Amino acid sequence: MALSILNNMSALTAENNLSVTQASLQKTLTQLSSGSKITSGSDDAAGLAIANGLTANVAALTQSVQNATNGTGLLQTADGALSQVTTLLNRAVTLATEASNGGLTTNQSAAIQNEYSTILTQIGNIGTTTNFNGKAVFQNNNSDSFTSTQGSATSPLLTTTDLTAGKTMTINDAKTGGTFVYTAQAGDTIATLQAAITAAGGPGGTLGNGTAANLVGGQLVVTGAAGDSLTVSSNDATLGNMAPTTTTNNSATVFLGDGTNSGSQSVNTTITNLTTTNLSLGTVANALEGTGTAATELVAIDKAISTVASWRGTIGANVNDLTAATNVMNNQVQNLTSAESGISDADIGATVANMSKFTTLQQTGIAALQQANQASQSILKLLQ
Repeated sequence: MALSILNNMSALTAENNLSVTQASLQKTLTQLSSGSKITSGSDDAAGLAIANGLTANVAALTQSVQNATNGTGLLQTADGALSQVTTLLNRAVTLATEASNGGLTTNQSAAIQNEYSTILTQIGNIGTTTNFNGKAVFQNNNSDSFTSTQGSATSPLLTTTDLTAGKTMTINDAKTGGTFVYTAQAGDTIATLQAAITAAGGPGGTLGNGTAANLVGGQLVVTGAAGDSLTVSSNDATLGNMAPTTTTNNSATVFLGDGTNSGSQSVNTTITNLTTTNLSLGTVANALEGTGTAATELVAIDKAISTVASWRGTIGANVNDLTAATNVMNNQVQNLTSAESGISDADIGATVANMSKFTTLQQTGIAALQQANQASQSILKLLQ
């Protein structure tokens, strides 16, 4: 190579290599400080997209587990209250049995009736005062829908997604008696369906009670006005997953989902108004003050005990369903977190080794650049 003082190629080469080393060392230090292998889209664009999708699924599932826990708490609160009602009814059986027997004085019969009246009042109080998170548990004939989305993740629902032509969705409102039937046409999208449901709930609509549809966490949730009892069905798997059975009766819908359209499971629990009227108790005034009416009331009390037991059985079965759904979602959170970790978490051992390598290269690069700069000075000796 000819001697030159205009361009020091050795120095340029050393400088370029040193710049590459500096960038690699900076990236390694960033990975160590953040604990993440992917610190920008340029590191791994595909991996970043997958990791972000998994993180979103984990976030939705984690909240869904909390929602299920809240739903379980509501049901357990109702079950606990009904347990106290059963205790009161068992005492009422004793009183009615005693009153059905002859030989009681007027004062004794009056005392029995007075205690029974107190029991009926206590049952009514339980029905009106029991609440969960500020919400009356037994009022307005609450019907809560717990909808969970489980299974392998597929694409989330988007408003531009075309619907299958000819497939139908039906919404029935038990309160108004209205029925809305939607048949998808070629080119219809989820946005088209949302608008149709909203129109059906507006003035002149077939439902006419404020029913609307909104995308929540990747599913289309149909919601009516307070007091509605909506049943949503479809002959299409996609539409069915988008709109699972949803009921609103002045109560919140507990929504469980992973943010994707991957199949849904509905757990529907109806919590009946807890009143003495619904239990058919106390329909005859001072029933326990006469042996004949006391015997009739005893039959009603026995039936009420069976009714409460049935309510508790239904609630218990749905608690088990929610518990099972929670276990499945916890397992999904674990597996998805593991998958996301494998994509985005930095291998600390390998990263530390890289840091040592790049630190050494940085030092040798600086030394090489220094030597290259000194080499050009040797040309001056030819002029001496």
